Amino acid sequence: MWFKRIGKAVLIMLSVFLIVVSNLDSGLAQSRFNFPNTNQLENLQFYSDPDIAKAPVVVDGRKIFSVGKIDTNPAGERANYISTEILAAINDNNYKQIAVEEQEQRPILYIVYNKRSELPGIDLPASNSEDRRYLFTVTGVDTLPGRSNRETALDLKQNIEQAIATAKKERSSAYLQRQGIITCVLLLIALILNRLFNQLQTYPLRRAIQRIIPGIRSTTNTQPSNLTTLFRLKLGFAQLILWLGTIYLIFRLFPWTRNWLYVLYSLVASTFNKSIFNFGGNEFSIINLLILIGLFIAAIITSGYLTNLLRTNVLQATRMTRGSQEIISIITKYGLISLSTVVLLQAYGLNLSSLALIGSALGVGIGFGFQDIARNFASGIVLLFERSIQVGDFIQVGQHLGVVEEVRTRSIVLKTLDRIAIIVPNSRLLSEEVINWNHRKSVSRLHLPIGVAYGSDVVKVKSALLQAAEEHLEVLRNPQPQVFFTEFGDSSLNFELLVWTSDPSRQAPLKSDLYFRIEEIFREQQIDVPFPQRDVNLKLDDFPVKLPQQLEAHLLYLLKGLIANQYSNHK
Repeated sequence: MWFKRIGKAVLIMLSVFLIVVSNLDSGLAQSRFNFPNTNQLENLQFYSDPDIAKAPVVVDGRKIFSVGKIDTNPAGERANYISTEILAAINDNNYKQIAVEEQEQRPILYIVYNKRSELPGIDLPASNSEDRRYLFTVTGVDTLPGRSNRETALDLKQNIEQAIATAKKERSSAYLQRQGIITCVLLLIALILNRLFNQLQTYPLRRAIQRIIPGIRSTTNTQPSNLTTLFRLKLGFAQLILWLGTIYLIFRLFPWTRNWLYVLYSLVASTFNKSIFNFGGNEFSIINLLILIGLFIAAIITSGYLTNLLRTNVLQATRMTRGSQEIISIITKYGLISLSTVVLLQAYGLNLSSLALIGSALGVGIGFGFQDIARNFASGIVLLFERSIQVGDFIQVGQHLGVVEEVRTRSIVLKTLDRIAIIVPNSRLLSEEVINWNHRKSVSRLHLPIGVAYGSDVVKVKSALLQAAEEHLEVLRNPQPQVFFTEFGDSSLNFELLVWTSDPSRQAPLKSDLYFRIEEIFREQQIDVPFPQRDVNLKLDDFPVKLPQQLEAHLLYLLKGLIANQYSNHK
């Protein structure tokens, strides 16, 4: 959070600086900040390209008009010179007006100043009371279609005079004081909203407002709210937008800060519009690449949206299997993406034949670095057309058992019985053994081993097992359940109950229900399920038991003492 505090401190210091400036006298402000002597600093431009067709004339961050290139005089240099002269007229109290004169049928614009008398108290004659400075000559490259040079010059004269009047007004002390008050109000609103966002990080909206604005009736619930990380990120983004918007609005209030914004905008625009590489005879800049990437992402999103519409509104109405719907959807999606990519590249003037070298490099890269991806992609294509594994199939891959939720070009999504999604690469499905209970037919047989105690009535056991199977609704009647007597076990008579089900994914709960019912029937019919047991046989004919003589004597002595004690007690 330290960077937020630093940002707010910088903004507050800047606002205080602007407020101090706004309260200075206009003459003091001009001398303090040296407006007449900082023309180049205030009117920075970035027109280094000599081949630019037209360049804007900017004063205090506002574009007045544009000028073009004349012979060896680039448009950028003309625009910088005109802006500098206009800014000098703004900061000069002797400025009078903009004049237009024609020389050789070319209108020329001048800046007219009142000439100062070197002798105080003596006025100069009217003919010598003005001083003119050349501004620029209006040519055909500066005019709009359908306008003559003379008409364009008069329009530009009016625009320049209006811009100078506005700039002088914005440098007055009254205007600066008013903008300083607006700055304080904006800063106060930003601080209140920032405080509200900070409280929303911990408390709900009503409680956050109560902590900021006193006098609102509080509620009994003061527990902090549990906010998700996504919501906190949204609040942080809102705070960032708040402070950036506040800085932008404050900078737009004052002429010199407005010009800094324009300089920053010009720098960013020139950086993004500058060509960074040439491909296929076309120049590409950062903004071109960003637009191309954005269009490509939009094409991917649109393709996915159209594919979903096709699946939900068309394919489901045809009652096709989920696997067939998935195949058509995937082919449609990637077909639309491929078509959109070709159209975008052609629209940007890229010759697809020039991409052959890139395709060769990608082929080598796939051969060395993307072998697994290529193998999984090829396996996915095989699975889509073979349809050996489809969406909705109940399969087992290694130790993983579950339902296929999605078949992708690189992998499948397997949802286990524990509702855990497992991503299985397609190449593994072709290289390893996969058990598919739904392949072609979804009917599967389940095996339930059961053991009963020796001596049980086997006919009664068979009847009990068939009764449990026939009572369950998920057990198919055709094929019928079967009971097999498999073997004489070590401690039990072993049977196996075979039942059929049409939903293999429910085999675990089905087996559990059957075992519960079997145990209940066995208890009712007194059929025992044995414990594991062993018979131990000992031959005692030749089993000598002898004690050492010392132990025999000691035991005899103890026995005699015990008898003597009992005899004395009876007396």
